Amino acid sequence: MSHAGELNPESDLVLVVGATGGVGQLTVGELLAQNIKVRVLSRSEDKARQMFADQVDIVVGDTREADTLPAAMPGVTHIISCTGSTAFPTARWEFRAASTRWEWFKRYARPSYCRAQADNSPEKVDAVGGQHLVDAAPQDLKRFLLVSACGIERKDKLPFSILNAFGVLDAKLVGETALRESGLPYTIVRPGRLIDDPYTSYDLNTLLKAKTESQLGIVVGTGDQLSGETSRIDLAAACVACLQNSHTEGKVFEIMSEGARPSTIDWNTLFSELI
Repeated sequence: MSHAGELNPESDLVLVVGATGGVGQLTVGELLAQNIKVRVLSRSEDKARQMFADQVDIVVGDTREADTLPAAMPGVTHIISCTGSTAFPTARWEFRAASTRWEWFKRYARPSYCRAQADNSPEKVDAVGGQHLVDAAPQDLKRFLLVSACGIERKDKLPFSILNAFGVLDAKLVGETALRESGLPYTIVRPGRLIDDPYTSYDLNTLLKAKTESQLGIVVGTGDQLSGETSRIDLAAACVACLQNSHTEGKVFEIMSEGARPSTIDWNTLFSELI
């Protein structure tokens, strides 16, 4: 049974997980622009408060720790999860051992060792954390939207096999599978390489400040056939639009930024193309 419809400013409450990240910040902003009540789950209350002031309800919690999640769930009608770590080992992986040159060498030479030494690897965030979040979600949820990544079904083929060298696509697949098998109404969105502000990752995209200023068109597709780049700005808008569109319920789809941009983004027409 479809629960899709206009988000109700009076009765709906959207929990945004990963709200202090690039896509998360923009998603919160999109919801607030539509006067929708927002709750954010954050590891740091100070960081969330600095970003959002008193515009949102803040619950301190961590998807890696299952017992911190129930406090975020009362009254929640929708969940948008846009958590993630970096695909390759960086400081964001939160390594327990000292980051000496020899230690970095061992990490890159032995991916399994690398994952075992990290508290914030994709395995911990996308796989373990993803399962915890699904388990904690209210059973009467109207929609659970998960931001994943393209290439999951092509992770043994180039260039995705390189991207998956340290297991990021494997971990995201675990998170996707947990949601799809949960019985909850879901949507899974698979973007390409993220571009446009804000920049939060220690990767090449951050250094180059790649951006489209949201001037490219939007293409969606299913079957993990699309590749390319995705504007964080448009991805955030798509996440909120999905919650209000029945065409996206029970769907897994890719979203890319390419081509000429129309004067208006017609989300309903785009989403009606999903099969």
